[in-house]
Amino acid sequence: MKIRVYYEDTDAGGIVYHTNYIKYCERARSEYFFQNGLKPFEDESSGFVVRRIECDFIGRARLGDMLEVRTYKKALKRASLSLVQEIYLGNERIFCAHISLAYVSGRKPAKIPQDFATLFDSLPGYAG
Repeated sequence: MKIRVYYEDTDAGGIVYHTNYIKYCERARSEYFFQNGLKPFEDESSGFVVRRIECDFIGRARLGDMLEVRTYKKALKRASLSLVQEIYLGNERIFCAHISLAYVSGRKPAKIPQDFATLFDSLPGYAG
């Protein structure tokens, strides 16, 4: 998914503020659902929650840059999902996040619905 860096994404020096990389990853995950005709939840009481994020800030992006978020599947289990999301500026990888998600329903872990499992199973596997 392509994302342009806007003024609101940057600090006073025009460099992307660190938390926005995580927001870009979240946006890419949500957009993946929307592009495939789904919403990222079944109802108000169910959906994916972030369990863990481990981030590596490798480079930097600036105001006006066009970024690309790439998403890879690490593991798909009954009630959880592990992804790697990388952000590129051109051919340069500037950010990498290892993200663990859990599926919950009524605030308890639940089996990932089949259409969601099929959607994430279609992602390319992470080779890194």
